[in-house]
Amino acid sequence: MTSVALLGQILDYANRADPYPLYAELRRTPVVRDESGPYLVSTYWEIHSLLHDPRVSSDIRNLAPEAKTGPRTDDPDLPPSFIRLDPPDHDRLRRLIMRTYGPPHSPRRVYGLHGEISGIVSGLIDRFQGREQIDLVDDFSYPFPVTVICRLLGVPQEDEQRFHGWADTVATAIEPPVGTPEEQEAHWRSIREAHHQLADYLSGLIEQRRRAPREDMISALATDCGADESPMSLPEMLSNLTLLLIAGHETTVNLITNGMLTLLRHPDHLKQLRADPDLVIPLVEELLRFEPPVQLLPERTTLDDIEIAGTTIPQGASLWLVPASGNRDPQRFPEPDRFIPDRPDNQHFGFGTGIHNCIGSPLARLEAQAALAELVRRLDNPRLVEDPPPYRHNAVLRGPRHLPIAFDGLSR
Repeated sequence: MTSVALLGQILDYANRADPYPLYAELRRTPVVRDESGPYLVSTYWEIHSLLHDPRVSSDIRNLAPEAKTGPRTDDPDLPPSFIRLDPPDHDRLRRLIMRTYGPPHSPRRVYGLHGEISGIVSGLIDRFQGREQIDLVDDFSYPFPVTVICRLLGVPQEDEQRFHGWADTVATAIEPPVGTPEEQEAHWRSIREAHHQLADYLSGLIEQRRRAPREDMISALATDCGADESPMSLPEMLSNLTLLLIAGHETTVNLITNGMLTLLRHPDHLKQLRADPDLVIPLVEELLRFEPPVQLLPERTTLDDIEIAGTTIPQGASLWLVPASGNRDPQRFPEPDRFIPDRPDNQHFGFGTGIHNCIGSPLARLEAQAALAELVRRLDNPRLVEDPPPYRHNAVLRGPRHLPIAFDGLSR
């Protein structure tokens, strides 16, 4: 293992449009300590091993103060969300959330959204009528998953303007601090304030649903009596609903936008999808490998010495996993830098793996499949206005901030 200075370059906005050459350089040494302190792991099998290793902690309370990306990535007045915890606390909260969302307690909640999702997609595309250019992010990729997650959770869609800014601010908490100490402190103050405002808003919704439950996830959590185990406390609900609201749309925005950008860069595959809509199922899996919406998994820590790829990562070390690099590892994927829509054996890290694999993956897949298939079918001669497009500053949740697309018209 050697010391490198690649993390700063990966986080540098100048490399946001194409970080993959940096990942290739990083993979030359599977486990390396960055000069800024954390150990970086960039190869597929090593990442896979560590994501299944109980000696790797996701609990932010186990991090050394100097290893955190900020004072805290959660509201200091609330407990961590379940993805920031280890078993058994993680397992209990995850089970309670899954009771409201998926099998065996709520097996049809996501399946029942099929029709609504198709209607939302069609309605948003209908609004393009009479136009020659759109910004895919503002006109489609953002409003679509926000509408879906609001309906799933039970958040009024008309409140989107209220929580949009709070959610965007809170999502920046996973980024390492930049700027002067004064600028960093101002940044974290804004995050804490956004957390408080969002928590106050969600508290009101929880109280409403306790008095008058509906068919939504907030009602289910608010009225769960915990027959099998203790129900969530109010602070736990606030932490985890904040996570679900933000994660339920942020990553899907990137998945859809990255997907359309990739298809427009590969017009033969776009035509192939238009001719064969069923191709969208493996194609979305390849997008999750080729341009994953979550590029980095920061703020892990080791609970013991861990030897991997000939390197010992000491107990208490800060650990960053780079799944977007593992997805392009030639030791795992033949021709990893080629976009192959029907790639076989595509066990990517697009939704993670292990105990922290994304619980929202069935919904995200459904949304991306519906969105891309219908955009490709209905947009006549779509083409990029600029390439590369402007990207969001966030290196962890990487995706274009805007994606201008020109087209000649709409099919019915």
